[in-house]
Amino acid sequence: MLRFLESLQFVLFIFFTAAYAYQIVYLLIGLFGKAKQGKKDPVLHRYAAIISARNEEGVIGGLVKSLKEQNYPSHLLDVYVVADNCTDGTAAAARQAGAIVYERFNKVQVGKGYAMDWLFHRIFADKGEQSYDAFLVFDADNYVDPNFVREMNKMFDTGEYAALTCYRNSKNFCDNWISAGYALWFLRESRFLNRPRTRLGVNCAVSGTGFLIDANVIREDGGWPYHLLTEDIEFSISCAVRGRKIGYCGTAIVYDEQPVQFRQSWDQRMRWSKGFYQVDAKYTAPLLHGCVRGKKNRKKSRMSCYDMLMTVAPCNLVTIGVLGLALVACLSSLSQPAFITYRVIRMLGRIILTTLRGVSFSLFVFGACTMFAEWKQIKGAAWKKILYVFTFPLFMLTYIPISLAALVGKVEWKPIRHGLTKAEKGKEQA
Repeated sequence: MLRFLESLQFVLFIFFTAAYAYQIVYLLIGLFGKAKQGKKDPVLHRYAAIISARNEEGVIGGLVKSLKEQNYPSHLLDVYVVADNCTDGTAAAARQAGAIVYERFNKVQVGKGYAMDWLFHRIFADKGEQSYDAFLVFDADNYVDPNFVREMNKMFDTGEYAALTCYRNSKNFCDNWISAGYALWFLRESRFLNRPRTRLGVNCAVSGTGFLIDANVIREDGGWPYHLLTEDIEFSISCAVRGRKIGYCGTAIVYDEQPVQFRQSWDQRMRWSKGFYQVDAKYTAPLLHGCVRGKKNRKKSRMSCYDMLMTVAPCNLVTIGVLGLALVACLSSLSQPAFITYRVIRMLGRIILTTLRGVSFSLFVFGACTMFAEWKQIKGAAWKKILYVFTFPLFMLTYIPISLAALVGKVEWKPIRHGLTKAEKGKEQA
């Protein structure tokens, strides 16, 4: 058993290293490559910004205001809010800020995916299916850079993309190690995943907020049929499988508010983890098929499917499984002579330590590279930014118990409370 565990650990190390080696290329392009640019003199398209909000009275007005103040012709940008199962003044606050508001009450079909689908159907029914060239999707806690729509339009007018994702920054990076952990991950995703993907012609992944969808996609799909707990990654993988291209616009910037309480972070990441398992169950076979055959430009399409497969692969569970085998070996050795039990326990400790050390070091490198590359874009004291590079691996390692809990537990969509004052945050954390 000892030899088997040692061999298994070595094989998994080689496998994961080989499987994710392509991201070294992404890292180099992210550090030294230039971002892809859109058209310099594009046609101005007509957009609808859509926001699904549940009890977001405290922040919805600020988002709508930032959209109303875009450096883009106001007659070409409408702002829609679906106040989804709200029990506060979200709808009134959004109307006061200038948004077109619809109120939805449905206790069965709960979640952002259902709310977006419902809103698209209402917009098409009231405005007509040809009213907009594309839709821009935001979360209620966002602040949108004044040039966001103009920059997105430059990329959209190239005609290459069915969807576009943006540069996702944070409003509260330095609040604590939890908000910093989220923010570093999303910045890494922008700089070292989506930016290189676009340079190489590989599909990007949209990430919850700040993305554009061609209206033709909504019409072809008959709305928004992506209702898993992670509807954004479901959409991204569906695009890769079907040969639809998702690009990245690094000059379009959105700022969102990250959770600062571990309880909220746990609930949110439980939903994400469960959503990834749902995506794995539904799309692993199509992704594997796409890795072999692809669509249209086959080489890039196969790479897009492979990249998405590696993105959603349940690596945490594989690692936990190996540690579980080691633990079983340790327990089974208790009935053996003392010297055998000692060797097995020592082996278990070495496997756990080696695994955690390797994962932590990799995460630290990711965080440090991201901080180095994006230092000027991150607001906060220098000492805090340095500190949170070291806490980033800890934040990511908390995904291990979260992944286990999501595997066996029932997970439902829960809203994240935004717009708390510092005093309120301190009170809730206490």
